[in-house]
Amino acid sequence: MRIDVFTIFPDMVEAFAGRSLIGKARGAGLLDLRCHDLRSEATDVHRSVDDSPFGGGAGMVLMPEPLFAAVEKVQPPRPLYFLGPAGRRFDQAIARELADGDGFSLLCGRYEGVDARVVDHLCDGELSLGDFVLNGGEVAAMAVVEAVGRLLPGVMGNDTSADDESFSDGLLEYPQYTRPANFREWDVPDVLRSGDHGKIARWRRAQALARTMERRPDLIQARGGLTDEDRRILVEFGLADE
Repeated sequence: MRIDVFTIFPDMVEAFAGRSLIGKARGAGLLDLRCHDLRSEATDVHRSVDDSPFGGGAGMVLMPEPLFAAVEKVQPPRPLYFLGPAGRRFDQAIARELADGDGFSLLCGRYEGVDARVVDHLCDGELSLGDFVLNGGEVAAMAVVEAVGRLLPGVMGNDTSADDESFSDGLLEYPQYTRPANFREWDVPDVLRSGDHGKIARWRRAQALARTMERRPDLIQARGGLTDEDRRILVEFGLADE
């Protein structure tokens, strides 16, 4: 998969993308991540990419000329998403959607925003991490690259690892335990040491449902509520009344 990132801080994204699983995926040829400096197409001696907004107001706005020129010179994979607060909320479903494609590109905003013509006529859509404001789109780009990159075949080593994670089935992940079995008088649940893999799978499902009901009931609602099988599993492990 190829992912292109357009930013005024390419070194920031490159440093992040050279580490951990994403760095290994790049080294193995599983992920082709390319960072492009928006200043490369600036035409003045100061390599300016921003200017004051028409109509006045605080701060500076990214200009259309260098952004259009940078993207058109590279001809990156589409879709090209602008990372900004007005975008579609990025979640695990979008990460999987992007991971199933051949590639995509990200444009990082900075300062007080970007000329509206960039969003309207250069980009194919917008993505947002949530209802909060960052200094720029670089952190958001890193989050999108990692969330998508780790879903690519071969990146995590065990391709089934992502199947049990939070949000994989619209639920939070079940609790995990490792050795020692007893730590400061806190025991690992007996079911996990029983060797009964069918029961362990049902217990994990029940725990995932219970956690999601307690901490993110909106996710349960988004799934259309609990199924009859969900209720049976919760009752089996004493997490719901019959």
